Amino acid sequence: MEIYDSGILSKANTPYENILDTLDATLIVGEIENRTYDKGNVLIAAANPDLMEDYIKEGDLVILGNRYESQLCAIEMGAACLVVCEGAKVSNTIQHLAKEHNCVIMQSPHDAFTVARLVNLSMPIGYFMTKENLITFRTDAYVDEIRDVMAKKRNRDFPILDHKGIYRGMISRRNLMGCNKKRVILVDHNEKTQAVDGIEEAEILEIIDHHRLGSINTIEPVYFRNQPLGCTATIIYLMAKEHGITLPKQIAGLLLSAILSDTLAFRSPTCTETDKEAAEALSKLAGEDSMSLAGKMFEAGSNLKDKSAEEIFYQDYKKFTVGDLSIGVGQINSMSSMELQVIENRLQEFLSKSRMDDLGIVLFLLTDISTESSRILYRGDKAKELLSEAFHVEVLDHYCDVPGLVSRKKQLIPGIMVALQAL
Repeated sequence: MEIYDSGILSKANTPYENILDTLDATLIVGEIENRTYDKGNVLIAAANPDLMEDYIKEGDLVILGNRYESQLCAIEMGAACLVVCEGAKVSNTIQHLAKEHNCVIMQSPHDAFTVARLVNLSMPIGYFMTKENLITFRTDAYVDEIRDVMAKKRNRDFPILDHKGIYRGMISRRNLMGCNKKRVILVDHNEKTQAVDGIEEAEILEIIDHHRLGSINTIEPVYFRNQPLGCTATIIYLMAKEHGITLPKQIAGLLLSAILSDTLAFRSPTCTETDKEAAEALSKLAGEDSMSLAGKMFEAGSNLKDKSAEEIFYQDYKKFTVGDLSIGVGQINSMSSMELQVIENRLQEFLSKSRMDDLGIVLFLLTDISTESSRILYRGDKAKELLSEAFHVEVLDHYCDVPGLVSRKKQLIPGIMVALQAL
């Protein structure tokens, strides 16, 4: 509040009812319902009437005592409101004159000093509120993001809005002090680049995976189960079996589907006998024939005619870090070589127009399950030399064919790692 501005009360369009309530006053004269004090300054009539005539203007709110002459002078000078302090009585003559001049009179039990201190508190809070360029946070914002903003602003609290822009609450700096970390279990990955955003701030409880060891660090020891199997779903099945848990039909079906997808219906070199045994047990629980389900899955998964090239590229996409090199790898599997050819034409154009950002190399595998081979589309410096060294095949402009290559994890990335050491 601007303590030196005696006109702030009128600038805020303060309702008379607010003034009456704040000063614990009684209305003596005037109709104040739906009326606002919107013109003039707040003054204390501490001088003689002769001097009052020099500084009281039309529309002022005047704080005064029981002196008849001061009350009369204020009314005649056009004051909009008189606040009579210490419960002093107001004569009938003054009341009559106030009615004639449309002047409101209030009687407060407080002294003039207290009334002068309280009266500014009657202003509507809306006058002080920011209405444009509001600093708000979304319910799905990350703590790190809002902490940086809050550190630069002096606001005590900040509004929180949902995705529809509807107000949901407030957050303050003190809330961040007691903010609990998200508790997560990493499944089927253990690298920071493949984890959800903000994983550095989370409390990792467990890691269940079948990939190579990556770059995740934990503050405390955690349960880490990593087995060289074709699919993490196989590990989850084994854990349920070890704990004597009978999986529901729907969960068994999902785990079976994951194994069939990850092992390319047992054709991938990553597939083990343990994966096959788990799939057989899960197929009985789910009431599904494994190979029949695999055929339906791959047919549905490769039906990409309604998807954009970008959607296809990121459908099964992962980032890997090999030394100082960041590699982005996408993959699509299909039973139809003709369908893969159509997809290739769309992806070549997409790769030519897309930005590399922080990636050194971008690869995309078009994997033909029926022939157990892949065509690799590539972009990036030294990608051509790297693929030639890794797989000893002829590398043409922007693509190469690699027989027997179906797995990113067990064939593509290890091959690139060996090639990097040789170059």
